[in-house]
Amino acid sequence: MKGRFYLMPMLSGWTDVFADPGTRTTGTGAGAFAIAGPGWQGKVPPGVKLLRSPTNMAWVLGRTYCSGTPEDYAKVHALQDQYRIAPLSAWGKPYTPPEGKVDPSIDTKTAPRAQLEAMDPAAYFKLLASLMKQNPPAAADAPALKKFRAIGLVAGQDFDPSILSTIPGVADVPKLAVERIMGHFSQGGQDLNGWVFFKPAGRYGTNYIQRAIIARVGLGCNLIEDAVYPTALADTSGKLFDASKGQYVLRFPKGQLPPAHGFWSITMYDADYFFVANPLNRYTISSRNKLKANPDGSITVYVQADDPGGDKQGNWLPAPKGPFVLMMRLYWPQPNTPSILNGTWKPPVVERVG
Repeated sequence: MKGRFYLMPMLSGWTDVFADPGTRTTGTGAGAFAIAGPGWQGKVPPGVKLLRSPTNMAWVLGRTYCSGTPEDYAKVHALQDQYRIAPLSAWGKPYTPPEGKVDPSIDTKTAPRAQLEAMDPAAYFKLLASLMKQNPPAAADAPALKKFRAIGLVAGQDFDPSILSTIPGVADVPKLAVERIMGHFSQGGQDLNGWVFFKPAGRYGTNYIQRAIIARVGLGCNLIEDAVYPTALADTSGKLFDASKGQYVLRFPKGQLPPAHGFWSITMYDADYFFVANPLNRYTISSRNKLKANPDGSITVYVQADDPGGDKQGNWLPAPKGPFVLMMRLYWPQPNTPSILNGTWKPPVVERVG
């Protein structure tokens, strides 16, 4: 990788990070890794590192840093062209991946969260039972599994939905679950000047509600040593962000931009955590931007729906004309002072100014 920051977190079917090759952990030289499920037995070839997934379903969310220039995009694309994934049986041999096929029965247009929350309890538990056959729960989940038996949900077995008909109020469970999950948002982490810094993340043990809130808003999450995602929903008065009713600013004191070895960014989302279309096609303010400093060396980021104009435009993060969410990212957060990990650095407050 020639010194470039990259990260290849690998997550189990339960969204726990079981390995995180990357600049921080394995350096920037070439590497070969064998990803094996819980039942695999064998030896890996010399020079290959075994990464054991606790489930047969595993996913990789790879990131390779790019400065954003055409020249650097070309360099990154050349590196990405060298990424390879193949069956272990094909190691050291020529291998051509099979042509991908799309299952027409799978809805690829509706957001996963919307699909999930549209399920009735019978469909939900039937799918969960099916997935648990190939993705076994952890030993620590034994108490939860004992509770599941009350509705006939047993790991490794098909689910019989008829038992649900004997449970009063079961149709209300999806709505109540979402309310409970989202109600955990402010309790899911530390409050840093109005930004919620989620802990734990990436590894949850039996903290199911923490895993659920992160899965709902982000599908999965890195270990905090690799990346943190402080998230803000409201201004200093406690009112939810709404760019149809006002304008907002963040002010970073001189020399106090987010301390990260990889990179940092502030991303704009609508109330459903999706990107917001805007005239500049700009979705983040980040370490890649050439931000204009104030005379005292501080940097102001303008968060609003309308273009602030002039030399402020370079520091503008366009917002929708309505509710929005801000998410800050620090990849490979600096572990030593100043650091968000030990509380010696905090994101600036988000002030409403108009």
